Amino acid sequence: MEVAAKTKNTNGMIKTIERISGAEILVRTLIQEDVDTMFGYIGGAIMPVYDALYDYQDEMKQYMSRHEQGAMHSAQAYARISKKPGVCFTTSGPGATNVITGLADAYLDSTPMVVITGQVASGLLGTDAFQETNMVGLSMPVTKWNYQITSADEIAKVIAKAFYIARSGRPGPVLIDITKDAQIATADYEYKKCERVRSYQPVPKINQSEIEAAAALINGAKKPLLLAGQGISLSGAEKELMEFVEKTQVPVACTLLGLSSFPTDHPLYVGMLGMHGNYGPNMNTNECDVLIAVGMRFDDRVTGDTAKYAKQAKIIHIDIDRSEHNKNIIVDVPVFADAKQALAELNKLVSGGEKAAWMKTFKDYYQLEFDKVISKQAYANKENINMAEVIRLLSEQTNGEAILCTDVGQHQMTSARYYEFKNPNTQITSGGLGTMGFGLPAAIGAQIADMDATVVSVSGDGGFQMTLQELAVIKQYNLPVKTIVLNNSFLGMVRQWQDLFFEQRFSNTQLENPDFVKIVDGYGIKGKRVSKREDLDAAIKEMLETPGAFFLEVIVETECNVLPMIAPGAAVSDMRLE
Repeated sequence: MEVAAKTKNTNGMIKTIERISGAEILVRTLIQEDVDTMFGYIGGAIMPVYDALYDYQDEMKQYMSRHEQGAMHSAQAYARISKKPGVCFTTSGPGATNVITGLADAYLDSTPMVVITGQVASGLLGTDAFQETNMVGLSMPVTKWNYQITSADEIAKVIAKAFYIARSGRPGPVLIDITKDAQIATADYEYKKCERVRSYQPVPKINQSEIEAAAALINGAKKPLLLAGQGISLSGAEKELMEFVEKTQVPVACTLLGLSSFPTDHPLYVGMLGMHGNYGPNMNTNECDVLIAVGMRFDDRVTGDTAKYAKQAKIIHIDIDRSEHNKNIIVDVPVFADAKQALAELNKLVSGGEKAAWMKTFKDYYQLEFDKVISKQAYANKENINMAEVIRLLSEQTNGEAILCTDVGQHQMTSARYYEFKNPNTQITSGGLGTMGFGLPAAIGAQIADMDATVVSVSGDGGFQMTLQELAVIKQYNLPVKTIVLNNSFLGMVRQWQDLFFEQRFSNTQLENPDFVKIVDGYGIKGKRVSKREDLDAAIKEMLETPGAFFLEVIVETECNVLPMIAPGAAVSDMRLE
């Protein structure tokens, strides 16, 4: 380490400026930004950074994934559980391009990430050098901000700005591409925390007239319905939401990513919204008189046919991102605000009383759904095990208190429907992008963020095979992740669509799977396969009680559809139970 000079600061005090490599500047800046955990995959263009990390192993724990996509999903889940930006390092070229899926996933699901990719030396940029890829251009549509660093003296300032942008306002991923010569060269190291960016206002100032207009509608409502999105968890507004609901007696339905923001055992919780959600909240979306949307974006899986969505209702939309207002659904009162702040202000003005007749409609719809769907799936008596049975038993045995990380497909929707989330911020899944292979690496990141939690990954046999190599991370770092694979030998959700909408022409959806238990054994992880209902309860208990990692494969019914369902393009009130 070289001392460059002694200079005077503004207070007349002598301050020593160190001249160190760009790689070490990066590492020190990360530590200043409270980063103590990172995920990644080493390679040539990022090697100087990993060399610098070698001297900071006590300050920063490094997790070497087995694929860059796995590193990204682990960092995403780590971010959601820890409430800190996830950090991921990769090399240039294919290492960098492998993070694009994770960036897109994080962008759509508003997950704060700082992703650092190595790049060829600045003198080689634009020459099609070995493993050169234009990551700024590639990542631009799926990042909140990106930047290419070509000089060591830029690093500290740019990284500080990256963290500020990633975590502030509506969070999201940032990508910083650093040339190899910038990592090797030396520069004076000075760190200054970024607290503002010109023309960027991440947290809007509350507009009192919007709050008053929303409160007036809520206080006059006879059949209100609140839609809770992920914005509740992102802003930490769970307590404010509970106060609002108990004060107004407004029933609450959750989006897929909003699950666990409100306890499922609360008497005013009425279920999940959307294509495979619960019957009552979907039907009553087109019956309510006031619809209160908090921290959700009216995506197509929730609204169905927008031309027929909640036309009878006055709609209030609380969101920190103004671009979401009137984007998909025209609303009556847009509230441009952080969910926590908006609910806190509303709680000063709202009132309400018991809405027995309105709540009875939800209970009646639930009974209909139970008789036609839930009783047949979650309490199945057919020969083969139903996915819903597995999730119901898992929920009962964990008391709804595990962190549940799911992949994408039928098992995801089944988990969302039948796991009874009791605690805030305990559901981790891929919502907007719907990324197969998300579940297992996400469980790794969630477990690292909370080593005392029971973390369960639930995947289908298709998605599991996309990232199963991350089992090596579980073994190497001795992580107690519990993994369930619901094996129906199909790409189940695609098969379901082929069954319902493509005249049962099952093209390329049936899978010839390997022996998963043998594969897991090869990674040194205990595994078990269950195919009989009478063995299921004990197998789940064994999985949960076994110290360390455990893999449970459950052979489930081959051709079973997740119902209810709103057909693509149909209205929410056209939801089918059979």
